[in-house]
Amino acid sequence: MKLSEFKLALTTEFGGAYGRVIAHDLVLRELGSRTADEALAAGVQPRAVWLALCREADVPEERWHGVGVRPPQS
Repeated sequence: MKLSEFKLALTTEFGGAYGRVIAHDLVLRELGSRTADEALAAGVQPRAVWLALCREADVPEERWHGVGVRPPQS
């Protein structure tokens, strides 16, 4: 997942304004208790951040792959 795909998935799932709030404020425990913005700035891959955010925000699994992002190959 590219950063642009992460941003698209975030906006699609949460909306533009709330997506920015989630990325800035929601602490992702599995990523060292950092926010999505902090994790991305620290070099964590966007896909790892997206999946951690989905788990933390209780996004249903069927939407974890985000818009425009292919599901992982089985």
